[in-house]
Amino acid sequence: MITITKESIKQELDYFNDEQLKQVADFIEFIKFQTKFTRQQTDVSQFANLYQEFAQEDRELAEAGISEYSELLNREDKNASGTW
Repeated sequence: MITITKESIKQELDYFNDEQLKQVADFIEFIKFQTKFTRQQTDVSQFANLYQEFAQEDRELAEAGISEYSELLNREDKNASGTW
């Protein structure tokens, strides 16, 4: 069994002609493309941890937002009915 190392691959490349080097370059680009678009498995526990980490802050922001929204609706109702 042959041990593959970066160094051994570099040494092999020294013996390739231009056409072979072009094929190697094309294959490297293919590997980069394939790796870029390969889907990684999503770890659901990561989402659970993030949810727990930000849940309280989200609740507080939502409650603050609801209060502001309610106030804006009341103002619109007053303006629409002509009452200030």
